[in-house]
Amino acid sequence: MEFQEIAQNDSGAIARLSAVAIEIIKEHYDPIIGSAMNDYMIGMFQSVPAITHQLEEGYRYWFVKADGAILGFLAYQLRDDTLYLSKFYLYKHRRGKGYVHQMLDFLIQIAKENRLKAIELNVNRNNPSVQTYKKLGFSIIRGEKNPIGKGYVMDDYVLALDLV
Repeated sequence: MEFQEIAQNDSGAIARLSAVAIEIIKEHYDPIIGSAMNDYMIGMFQSVPAITHQLEEGYRYWFVKADGAILGFLAYQLRDDTLYLSKFYLYKHRRGKGYVHQMLDFLIQIAKENRLKAIELNVNRNNPSVQTYKKLGFSIIRGEKNPIGKGYVMDDYVLALDLV
């Protein structure tokens, strides 16, 4: 497995990332939150302008690859004493093959190199991935409801993996 970072000035890679993100997120989240809300959120968070803005704000995006093929992607931002895991996605046909453990090991290494105490993330309460995160050692630390416009509310758990 390899991790290919997306450079802030690489418009081609950003466009490819957006296309990959839309494909994976539509398949995964449409059944959970509905296509209307999912399309709205994709525009807010995974469109080319949104990804470009996040890169400018210090987020780091990476393609996850094996044998030259894109398996998925991840994104994070270093915050105070935590690594905030913003995106952690694999194509459906790539799940269940152990890649998630390698992705998490990659993130733990980055967090430890930066002397961070934890990895935190938000996940929709109805997302079956909550159980996957728990199996990886994450714990629910709180719930959050965040209005995002047009009457939509993100109803999430915040999970953390302690590294100390």
